[in-house]
Amino acid sequence: MDTSPDGFYDDFAAHYHLLWEDWEASMARQAAAIATILERESVAAGATVLDCACGIGTQALGLAKLGFRITGADISGGAVQRARAEAAMRKLDISFHVADMRNLNDVPTAGFYAVICMDNALPHLLSETDLARAAVQIRVKLRVGGTFVASIRDYDEILPRRPLVHGPVFFSDEGKRRIVFQIWDWQDERRYKFHMYLTRETSGGWTTVHGTSGYRAVWREEITGILESHSFTNVRWLLPSESGYYQPVVIATAAT
Repeated sequence: MDTSPDGFYDDFAAHYHLLWEDWEASMARQAAAIATILERESVAAGATVLDCACGIGTQALGLAKLGFRITGADISGGAVQRARAEAAMRKLDISFHVADMRNLNDVPTAGFYAVICMDNALPHLLSETDLARAAVQIRVKLRVGGTFVASIRDYDEILPRRPLVHGPVFFSDEGKRRIVFQIWDWQDERRYKFHMYLTRETSGGWTTVHGTSGYRAVWREEITGILESHSFTNVRWLLPSESGYYQPVVIATAAT
């Protein structure tokens, strides 16, 4: 089993929408919350936005529906292929690229009004060096005064406890059950491997899809320091109660 982030998301690309109770509804909720944040930063519908960890398109598709001019990029070729298919099905004009956020050279354009990196993508980078490389690449893609928005799990709350289980969550699909949960196998004080399980009740019985990859839990002050050290200013955080988004959100401005 490939435990790299690209391998995990390649393997889960066909199933990833099932991690939400209703992917379409979640897509709309997340897009509305992100759009409100962007608009407060003077990035309105019609502006160019790069989603540098777009996955299967959860945020990119929703924002495109709201009128933002979206470019998507992700390290997983399988996820990008799925995102392209979802965009085509919805007749949304989104350019997608396979690119690692630590090297965004394969994204041919720059000067974006905003770059987003949602759904705990940054902690897939397992060192401060890699986080710094991503910060540099993201800054290169932004215009001066552009906005960076990212979300991470609330590791400030999680790290003191280092929980072993995330979930389970039970959903219903036309009378049949679906269970989503994770096991967190801590390798040290900061790094853990997560085991993602998606178990579904079907007409032929129960089926399970399993995948695993790694995260390095990051403190909010660590992200703040890296951004401030790599040409970002006005770094601040919004908790879910303030932003309407389901994870803590960091916002930063591209400096000269």
